[in-house]
Amino acid sequence: MPETSVAHFYDELADDYHLIYSDWDASVRRQGDALSALIGQDRAAVLDCSCGIGTQAIGLALRGHRVTGTDLSPRAAARAAREAARRSLGLRTAAADMRRLPFPDGQFDTVVCADNSLPHLLAERDVHTALAEMRRVLRPGGLLLVSTRPYDDLLRDRPASTPPQVHQVADGGERTVTFQLWHWHDDGEHYDLEHFQLLPAGGEWRVQVRRTTYWALGQDRLAGLAAEAGFVGPQWRMPQDTGFFQPLLVARAGE
Repeated sequence: MPETSVAHFYDELADDYHLIYSDWDASVRRQGDALSALIGQDRAAVLDCSCGIGTQAIGLALRGHRVTGTDLSPRAAARAAREAARRSLGLRTAAADMRRLPFPDGQFDTVVCADNSLPHLLAERDVHTALAEMRRVLRPGGLLLVSTRPYDDLLRDRPASTPPQVHQVADGGERTVTFQLWHWHDDGEHYDLEHFQLLPAGGEWRVQVRRTTYWALGQDRLAGLAAEAGFVGPQWRMPQDTGFFQPLLVARAGE
């Protein structure tokens, strides 16, 4: 799927993205805490190169890190900046492709690419290019944090859908329901995703459907691509150990 289609998917989703979570603010804090514990230093210079509306970037800024956010979606990056400003946080954002990061070499202590963003890249060469760019903008020894869905498990079962997630406005207000349908390609690795949101509309439901494509990238393969791109010691850390909601590939930029 061309990159413009991915940008369009997230441009369309930007206003409603928080409705994926039962409590977005709580998720922002929880994810920021988990990632900050892995960073393990104060006021790190962090690039979130798939920042979306700011879920991880704002969480890390709340922990005192100096965060820059980029995203392929201009609307998502702009919302991240607005959400940070509402919380009196400094968060620089820009629209940028993770394969062409607009920063000089060695500028950051940590690069974050979370929430299954990297698997939007559908070919090995593109994943390698993105990882090489993340390595380039990291200082020697800098930290890489990439999270994906647990694809080793999902590739065994190839599910056709995800369970519904319900967001409810505080004090018993209206609910929004989000779920996904997955359509696996013949290669068994790529899948088209239909993202459904059921939004309350005057006693009825309004249905919003958005579509994109992913590559179910297994953990050994992604770790190997990270090593080829110049990272050392890649290892997977699981949610039960980190408190983060997805498996995390943790690696260091080679000296």
